[in-house]
Amino acid sequence: MAEQGESNGKTVVMITTPLEQEFVERIAAVAPDRVELINRPDLMPPTTYLNDHTGPAGWSRTPERETEWRSLLRCAEVLWDFAAAKDAGPFELSPSLKWVQTSSAGVGQYVHRLGVADSDLIVTTSSGVHAEALTEFVFAVLLYHEKRFGELHSMQRERTWRRFCGGELTGKTIAIIGPGRIGREIARIAKAFGLRVHVMPRTFDPARAAELGADEVFSRDQLQELLASADFVVLSTPHTPDTVGLIGAAEIAAMKPGVVLVNIARGVVIDEDALIEALQNSKIAFAGLDVFRTEPLPQDSPLWSLPNVLINPHSASTAPSENARITDIFCRNLRHYLDGRYEEMSPLLDKQRMY
Repeated sequence: MAEQGESNGKTVVMITTPLEQEFVERIAAVAPDRVELINRPDLMPPTTYLNDHTGPAGWSRTPERETEWRSLLRCAEVLWDFAAAKDAGPFELSPSLKWVQTSSAGVGQYVHRLGVADSDLIVTTSSGVHAEALTEFVFAVLLYHEKRFGELHSMQRERTWRRFCGGELTGKTIAIIGPGRIGREIARIAKAFGLRVHVMPRTFDPARAAELGADEVFSRDQLQELLASADFVVLSTPHTPDTVGLIGAAEIAAMKPGVVLVNIARGVVIDEDALIEALQNSKIAFAGLDVFRTEPLPQDSPLWSLPNVLINPHSASTAPSENARITDIFCRNLRHYLDGRYEEMSPLLDKQRMY
């Protein structure tokens, strides 16, 4: 790695997306004698919700503020989040850039779009930070369907007393496609509910069943067999060229009638047209969707009006603890970086594998 760029003998670190002052101060306290920290919230977009890292759609700086923003970026060697610009790449904005800590886990595709996949740039992600929040969303969807919460709300509004027999999770099978940090947390909670856990990792190795929290491990060639075994299917795989269109019409046809599907991966992992058809004919009884082929979800999408769909606007991963946890990762990595212990930085993005 090249020598670190310095300002007054210090490594220049810049916060590029909104971050609460208490976390900025924690970062500043890591090595104040070695780090010059730049944080200009007045040059960043306003937040629209807690832990918003992007701000409102269409927001932009005035030309004068954009010039000031870019002059600061030119000094930076380390960034909290990539600084986006339509007319310039990361190295054009920050010629001394060596390391970026992202506030997202699934940044592999973005890194390729930025054109830095073949560079020496260190990219650490927030992989694992969102595991609990996403797992809670998965089981909220499953319980919403099995316990018929939608029907309960309807009866309550209508002041109707009609007893019924709800479903249950215990004794059923959940298929987790992509048992990474998130998938393993889903498997752990699934066991607590008495579910049988089937998984499909990127690399097939039946000996990893215990490590993955699974009762059975399936290979990619066994995908349809895996889907046929499951009452619940959860997509939590990274977005890579191998996973685009992973679940198509043939895979949906292999699923049990009445299956419940949850997608917390990326919208392109599943054929959305085939998904809509399966929801319309009740082949898929219910779907909890956090991600979509096009985001925001177009107003004319049939998904909006389907009664057996729960739409989450790509927000299932966002929780009050998010920035605190990412700050923990950043502070730990900053210490390693300053000491030249780059091999200890984590979670490290494999830019070729995209996760």
